Amino acid sequence: MKNERLILLQNIKQRPDESDVMSLVLSCTGLTRGQVRSLRVVRQALDARKKRDVFFSLQVLVGVDDRAAEYLLRKRELMPREELPREAEPLIHGAQPMKGRVVVVGLGPAGLFAAYLLAKEGYKPLVVERGKRVSEREKDVREYWLSGVVNPESNVNFGEGGAGAFSDGKLTTRIKDPRCEMVLRTLVENGAPAEICVMAKPHVGTDLLKGVVGRLADSICELGGEILYSARLDDIVPHSGEGYKLAVNRGGERINVDCAALVLAIGQGARDSYNMLMDRGFATAAKPFAVGVRAEHPREFIDRAQLGDFAGHPRLGAAEYRLTAKSGDRGVYTFCMCPGGKVIAAASTEGQAVVNGMSKHARNDANSNAAVVVQVRTEDFGDTAKGGLEFVERMERAAFALGDGAYPACRVEDFLKGRKTRSFGSVTPSCTVGVKGVLLRDCLPDFVAEGVGRGLRAFGRELVGYDMPDAVLTGVETRTSSPVRILRDCDMQSVSHPSVYPVGEGAGYAGGIVSSAVDGLKAAESIIKRFAP
Repeated sequence: MKNERLILLQNIKQRPDESDVMSLVLSCTGLTRGQVRSLRVVRQALDARKKRDVFFSLQVLVGVDDRAAEYLLRKRELMPREELPREAEPLIHGAQPMKGRVVVVGLGPAGLFAAYLLAKEGYKPLVVERGKRVSEREKDVREYWLSGVVNPESNVNFGEGGAGAFSDGKLTTRIKDPRCEMVLRTLVENGAPAEICVMAKPHVGTDLLKGVVGRLADSICELGGEILYSARLDDIVPHSGEGYKLAVNRGGERINVDCAALVLAIGQGARDSYNMLMDRGFATAAKPFAVGVRAEHPREFIDRAQLGDFAGHPRLGAAEYRLTAKSGDRGVYTFCMCPGGKVIAAASTEGQAVVNGMSKHARNDANSNAAVVVQVRTEDFGDTAKGGLEFVERMERAAFALGDGAYPACRVEDFLKGRKTRSFGSVTPSCTVGVKGVLLRDCLPDFVAEGVGRGLRAFGRELVGYDMPDAVLTGVETRTSSPVRILRDCDMQSVSHPSVYPVGEGAGYAGGIVSSAVDGLKAAESIIKRFAP
């Protein structure tokens, strides 16, 4: 609108039962309805620090004339600032001709967004995904949860959407990158709820996210890209001093691909791929990570503990928490909290017991769960990348053996007293593969067991009742982040293999859906600036 100035107002307080944002803005600012030409909520954060005074803190963008704008800019308590129109800078395509294709390996968040941007910009990427389409993959995952037998090429980790497709679909990130907005906007364009662009802690839920992922993959193909499903990268060989020959295994058939630029978004479950890369001389390094167990409590208990009298309010939904403690000089913390969700079996090959959390968009299941994890330092496993992989693998196999066909679990009281769980109480384990009551410490390194115990006691003081006797612990949570970093330079290329771009969680550079997607976008931009489409 002509002569309209946009002013961002912060600290607009909205009670759960209040819905008319215009009335709130007029009340807080002293403006009249006629002075407000436009209004849009751009951020909504829940403040539940005082259980009897729960409210949303809003950031609202209002459009007003010059006189009203100058008046608003003096309202210090609302921390106003003028928002100037922003236009995205166009990507400038490079001039270097490509001798071969741009290939993206992996269709988790990093690979999905890298391929999407490359396709939009005319590079017609070839995507190699070892798993299946998410609709077909879902059947394999359900079969695994029913039978306990995992498909090593189509599971919670491998397939369209990566591990994020079977999760809570949390989109919270700590990175401050303008590409985050593009990620959220793209998800909405492909079917995610529009609210994710406003919420301070957005989530999609696995039931909705799977459809979003499928539509985004379809968009890649519609824009000229090509996706090979059930196709595993088996080898990377330098070719004529420029580019690479890729060996792709698809149903036992070997496909050779000439590759000019490779986005390596393999995800952290692909340990055979890690080993292939190390055998091929890729520069890698060990990195710290964290391991532990999944803790679950009744959702209603967590809601009451976090929201007080407002628990159960339809606008607030299931409550979240984030807790931290110390075990000696190691950090202990909750991770990937799934309100109103399930604990899921998430192994990627036979002989492993791995847990994760999953929620639907409604977050209305009986229990809420989160990982309780302890920091692992590189010196705990010999300061080598392979040592980190072996450390995690030993835990997963020990948990599998302890569960003896089920997943190992115990009551919190039993864990703290160092005894075997013989029966469960008021909290029913939700793990998608059946559980077996065990002495859970038996599959954990001593320092991890000690850290989980200290963490539970500390969390029980911070969130009273968290260490309730019947709360359930299920093992093991080992994939909070990768133990390996594939080293890259400032242009995002491997320091040992030029034109290979390691990205995402599997490469050790991200931790979650949005940060992984942003990492994939940055690699795609680097390729676009270098090569002609």
